[in-house]
Amino acid sequence: MKTICLGKNGPQVSQLALGCMAMSDIYGPSDETESIATIHAALDAGINMLDTGDFYGMGHNEMLIRRAIEGRRKDVFLAVKFGAMRGPDGAFIGFDARPEAAKNFLSYSLRRLGTDYIDLYQPSRVDSRVPIEDTYGTLASLVQAGYVRHIGISEASAETIRRACKVTPIVALQIEYSLVSRTPEATILPAVRELGMAVTAYGVMSRGLLTGSPVTSPKDFRKLMPRFQGENYQKNQILVNALNEIARGKNATPSQVCIAWVMSRGAEIIPLIGARRRTQLAESLKALDLKLSPEDFAHLERAIPAEAVAGTRYGEDQMRHLDSEKPV
Repeated sequence: MKTICLGKNGPQVSQLALGCMAMSDIYGPSDETESIATIHAALDAGINMLDTGDFYGMGHNEMLIRRAIEGRRKDVFLAVKFGAMRGPDGAFIGFDARPEAAKNFLSYSLRRLGTDYIDLYQPSRVDSRVPIEDTYGTLASLVQAGYVRHIGISEASAETIRRACKVTPIVALQIEYSLVSRTPEATILPAVRELGMAVTAYGVMSRGLLTGSPVTSPKDFRKLMPRFQGENYQKNQILVNALNEIARGKNATPSQVCIAWVMSRGAEIIPLIGARRRTQLAESLKALDLKLSPEDFAHLERAIPAEAVAGTRYGEDQMRHLDSEKPV
């Protein structure tokens, strides 16, 4: 596993990261024993970045990771998102990035993860009610106090990223980025590169849409996403079929092609692999050996143009609250 620098002056991390969200029932039931075995397999393969959020399973994900990394904390780069609030029924009920809230969320994450510091800490969204300077001033103080090693930002516009960077160094942006989610390319990725930041890209397979992953559980949150609903879903199968054909021609799987495409977009981009089983992880890791030429990538983009996808990546209400999706 190769390593890259997380930001211009940041730490060395693996070129792939393991996204752990799916291990806490967001796509339906998961097996804790298999989830822990998958984390162990990822660490053994050289992946050192584990990406989680304190709201994944309302703390369940952090407690799961604690069990998985017991005795191996020095081998792990923990990336934690905070700010999303959930009710006892699991519903998302708001977002809070006030300074006092950030400190509160961090306190609970440290306890659940069984550690005295977080390697990368970032709000999962931009809180429009709170000046970004206030949130990032607080995060800077948490770095100074030793509770946080590095600071990130998530789903933010170029303007917001620039404002936050004036307050404190930020090593990475987390944002959805895939063949069919390419909004960041217009202004956000150029700003990130100018500022010397890295990118941790989630949704590289559009949450399984491009790989034909079916929605079978009533608890699968994709049931609420426009791209997986009704006519949109049927239209998107055209893109899925095109990707399948290209992958077969390269003796690869659609997921491997998706990962390889994201990696090709820049040396600073780290795909988050959302595997919750060892078989999924093993398949994704083979993307590192997939050799695609510039002509192959051009063909891929012609066959699966981003503008052809039917439906937005989130529902209307969530899209309105995405700072990264605000008109330039």
